Amino acid sequence: MANELTARSVTPSVSFFADRLADRVERKRSQLVVGLDPRPELLPLELRGPTHTGGPAAAAEACERFCRGIVDAVAPYVVAVKPQLAFFEALGAPGFGALEQICAYARAAGLLVLADGKRGDIGSTARAYAAAYLEPRDGLPPLADALTVNPYLGQDSLEPFLAACRRSGAGVFCLVKTSNSGSVDIQDATLSDGRPLWHHVAELVGHWGDELAGERGLSSVGAVVGATYPRAIGEARRLLPRAVLLLPGVGAQGAGPADVARAFTSGPASALVPVSRSILYAFRTTSEEWRTAAAQAAAHLQRDVWTASGW
Repeated sequence: MANELTARSVTPSVSFFADRLADRVERKRSQLVVGLDPRPELLPLELRGPTHTGGPAAAAEACERFCRGIVDAVAPYVVAVKPQLAFFEALGAPGFGALEQICAYARAAGLLVLADGKRGDIGSTARAYAAAYLEPRDGLPPLADALTVNPYLGQDSLEPFLAACRRSGAGVFCLVKTSNSGSVDIQDATLSDGRPLWHHVAELVGHWGDELAGERGLSSVGAVVGATYPRAIGEARRLLPRAVLLLPGVGAQGAGPADVARAFTSGPASALVPVSRSILYAFRTTSEEWRTAAAQAAAHLQRDVWTASGW
């Protein structure tokens, strides 16, 4: 399988996800991604009213309006949005419809869309996930530019997603060392050679991404590494010199921009910092209107992350 993988070529007309990302990072001087995690009970009062009486359809409409407002507010300061699929799936069919509309709206605003689904399966199921999120549908562009995936089922579970990267210019972010405290239970398990398991996974991710490096030297196969483990960020960068690192954990989970500085040694676009609650719900801790509060929080984090990155 490994020999087959490296022998396949990328469709000549396809632009690499990593190159599209690097263009936006350099143009905006930003490595910030805003996570879209809409919770009906936390929405601004002007949107929250109908969510209690109108069922999933009303809640989905309110979440869509909220996310559109967030996109408008933060678009000057971020390079991408990261919709967390679970919050939309929880609202049923209306929620998925809202997700589709929000992804299209963000793209129209010039932002990349990173779908956060942590998908991972084998065979026809993996192919269906790849088709749902990363492949063009009925003449329309893919729902997302990139998708978070779980590599812990092995290479065959990733192949459909890698095929989408080759055919459609998609990107994937593989879970390597996640930000939650429970990640140590499995990802830090010690191998016979003394390394933690996640080091082995990182090396596999680097190998899978070798053929998908673009003109900027970055691969469209990235890795999720929690900013809550600053030491792991440096180790991941050493193991994955060409991967874009997606670094959750800044903001509500306790990490700060200084914790992610060592991730950027491969270039200004070699890491992304997704922030959700600290931007989405900034209005809950200030007197500002919700869109204004989100814009101010995003602008502040954009500057801090860019400064910390050293570029």
